[in-house]
Amino acid sequence: MIFPVRCFTCGKVIGHLWEDFEKRVKRGEDPGKVLDDLGIKKECCRRMFISHIEMIDEIIMYEIKFVPPPQ
Repeated sequence: MIFPVRCFTCGKVIGHLWEDFEKRVKRGEDPGKVLDDLGIKKECCRRMFISHIEMIDEIIMYEIKFVPPPQ
């Protein structure tokens, strides 16, 4: 889905770093070194970046349209 604003485990604010991480990894940089450069040291926070799958574009295709109930 959408990258979370905070780490699920420790609560550290990490959402603002996602775009930088994604750009650098797509350019071919090592994800571990990128996380080190961004200052992400805890395992729980690193997990949030490494395990995230961007699915919002796929989910938007299945928008639910409101159908009023019969009267």
